[in-house]
Amino acid sequence: MPERSARTQLGDYAFIKKGISRFDLRDPYHVAVTLTWPQFLAGLLAVYLTVNVLFATLYTVAPGAITNARPGNFTDAFFFSFETLATVGYGEMYPHGIYGHVVSCAEIISGLAFTAILTGLTFVRFSRPRAKFIFATHPVVTTHNGQPTLMIRVGNGRAVVLSDARAKLNVLLDETTIEGNSFRRAQELRLQRSRIPMFPLTWTLMHTMDEHSPLHGFDREKFVAADSRLFFSLEARDPSLSATVYDMRSYPPDVVRFGMRYADAVTVSEDGTPIADMTKVSTLMPDAGADTPQHGWSEHQEEEFEVDE
Repeated sequence: MPERSARTQLGDYAFIKKGISRFDLRDPYHVAVTLTWPQFLAGLLAVYLTVNVLFATLYTVAPGAITNARPGNFTDAFFFSFETLATVGYGEMYPHGIYGHVVSCAEIISGLAFTAILTGLTFVRFSRPRAKFIFATHPVVTTHNGQPTLMIRVGNGRAVVLSDARAKLNVLLDETTIEGNSFRRAQELRLQRSRIPMFPLTWTLMHTMDEHSPLHGFDREKFVAADSRLFFSLEARDPSLSATVYDMRSYPPDVVRFGMRYADAVTVSEDGTPIADMTKVSTLMPDAGADTPQHGWSEHQEEEFEVDE
């Protein structure tokens, strides 16, 4: 028996789990909701055709089970099965005899169950709350309050104000114990602010790379040499859906930009209305030593909505 394994992808970071299967038929619900839409539709088509072929075969093995069908003709039996499974029936062909009626009754029940399951799965897939966060393409390391600071900016891609936004930032690093054993472990990077009660426009997450940080003393070369991968997760409450939306993003070490900062993405109109340009969430500019990684209303918004933790 071949060894089972599953490949999991997180951004550009991939890992393989052995001893498990990605598609466990004992858990069909999970399989159905985790498939992509093309896979889901292809799977439905495959199941539907398989069921129709099975019942068409049952009709074919008993000549005369379908009135007006050509004896032994699989095509007639297949189309009759298709119509019966869909509970349509056009009247030209209909079951004949005890055997034909028993098989058609079984197919009608199967068709009702199939329709109910398909409706439920389709509803679940359409109704799943999805996040619409706009993550910056590149994290940056710039100077803030006299300290090297790792920053990642994210924008709210929804047209509504999200609430109770919570963020977590981790870095995957190699560690060596005092016994000389090496292992790779995710270490949490403490954020200056990991939660805001309102998230209307943009939010820049900041981690100070001081002596208490796992990234203390890291420069571009050390970041790449250590294969320091960042994992950023964010969740928020979407009031229009009355549900929590969640997303995460991984960053390989070579996309981190040192000596850069984010350009302003929020401006103010003449009447004082903040204008957020979400196409500029990833826009960078050289760090000229300024202590202002973000300007305008978005920074004041974060200060205004800050809460005690």
